[in-house]
Amino acid sequence: MITKPIFILNGPNLNRLGKREPEIYGTTTLAEIELMCREAAGDTPVRFHQSNAEHQLVDWIHEAIDEGAGILINPAGLSFRSIPLLDALKMFPGPIIEFHISNIHRREAIYHRSLVSTVATAVIAGLGPRGYPIAVKSLMELIDR
Repeated sequence: MITKPIFILNGPNLNRLGKREPEIYGTTTLAEIELMCREAAGDTPVRFHQSNAEHQLVDWIHEAIDEGAGILINPAGLSFRSIPLLDALKMFPGPIIEFHISNIHRREAIYHRSLVSTVATAVIAGLGPRGYPIAVKSLMELIDR
């Protein structure tokens, strides 16, 4: 049983899920994704956060360094430019799963090189919003190893 929380962190513009480019991201809202993640986690504590601010995501990663068992992060657009996010994730001692709703490798070239991927234990991309619970289960398996 995992007693420390898993941190599920969501970056910029993900608060607009359900309305934002539904042809790419679907119609599932972030609140619905949070519910799916909590159900997938079962008894494992979850800290689910979203912010459009880079510094807030860094602060939550720092919190995870001190208190968390694992991180599931959808850094969104910060994946491709955020050195502060990368540096914070490098300090985390547990497993990290980088998650993207769309397959970033099938999109425009600007989305092909994620800095976060260089420190992530695993990357899941292209499963849509329903991929979040799969990522939660995978993170819990990595923690149990």
